[in-house]
Amino acid sequence: MRKKTVSWILVWTLLICCAFPAQAQTFLEDGYVLYEPDALPAAADSETPADGLPVTVRAKAAVLMDQTSGEVLLEMHSHDKLYPASVTKIMALLLAAEAIDEGTLHPDDMVTTSTNASSKGGSQIWLKEGETMSVRDLLKATAVYSANDACTALGEQISGSSEAFVERMNERAKALGMKDTHFVNCTGLDDDTTEHLTSAYDVALMSRELLRHEWITQYTTIWMDSVRDGATELVNTNKLVRFYEGTTGLKTGTTNKAGCCVSASAKRGQTHLIAVVMGSDNSTDRFEGAKTLLNWGFANYETVTPQIDTSALTRVRVLRGVEESIVPQVPETLSVLIPKGRSEDVTQQIELPLDVQAPVEKGQKLGTLTIRFGEKTLGEYDLTAPDGVAALTVPIVFRGLIGVFAQ
Repeated sequence: MRKKTVSWILVWTLLICCAFPAQAQTFLEDGYVLYEPDALPAAADSETPADGLPVTVRAKAAVLMDQTSGEVLLEMHSHDKLYPASVTKIMALLLAAEAIDEGTLHPDDMVTTSTNASSKGGSQIWLKEGETMSVRDLLKATAVYSANDACTALGEQISGSSEAFVERMNERAKALGMKDTHFVNCTGLDDDTTEHLTSAYDVALMSRELLRHEWITQYTTIWMDSVRDGATELVNTNKLVRFYEGTTGLKTGTTNKAGCCVSASAKRGQTHLIAVVMGSDNSTDRFEGAKTLLNWGFANYETVTPQIDTSALTRVRVLRGVEESIVPQVPETLSVLIPKGRSEDVTQQIELPLDVQAPVEKGQKLGTLTIRFGEKTLGEYDLTAPDGVAALTVPIVFRGLIGVFAQ
């Protein structure tokens, strides 16, 4: 009888487990628990490319942008205002990078943790009030581990208070043309706000600006590291750092309101791309979406540096100058993004006057060089005077005549 009872108990236990499977959970970078992919309902249109995209991205919004030019290559609901979660910290990192490059902040500066910074929830390195940590380690904890306390301490060091730092974040966003953005805090925590919003396009803009500070990738490409002399381990929340070739960053974010977000950047050869994915149901969709966008970009575009045909340059006559003519100086051209395999379609157009009146100043604009791809203008450059040319004067002419007669 006991054996039968035990058997029935086991049978009923198995039936219950099959009927009500446990829902695996993951502790995500902003301190929120979301269900894993199998426990989430799939989006109705998740199997078909949305809004005419040539690829499938399971998210509320997405953008693929060229880092060099800022050109948008693909976009889906790119200006929808959404919660960004910890992707917010890209702006915090940008202000920190600018302060360091301006010399008002140094990586070796020591920062004392305030009560406010030590009380932040979500992802953190458990800073204690009064604890000191270098700017370098705070940057690392913010970029790698998305630590809310570290980001707050960094902002307070830069601006004096969290409120002043957030004000600067919004001012910088406005200066960058981020018209869809309003920051309420520097962390991306959104439990108590409905106004902390941005768009996929705006995230791409601030990501592009941050990547102008090339040294920041020393932090954003770290996979594993530590602070407090190894006592606190850090693992990057951006899994692409480890698994995607050429990754240069940049930042992930997840909250219950925002879903799973990422601004992922990668560079192959001269081509540097930024893929922003916002509002995915799960982390897998977030990273797969970013990889899909980047793969499409690298497969369809390449970055080239136009080679200028200097034989097309003509000498410019200098009227009433001590030199009869001058050869314009060709500027150094910037790299341009073009469809892959179409470099022969990049053309140049040179516009120069037949003559110019003396005096001519060194660096004076003489004409224009235009780089085009078909009908599209890729860049315009000034053709300038390599040296100054003085105007003829009576004393100069007189000295010249004396020289001629003296021969």
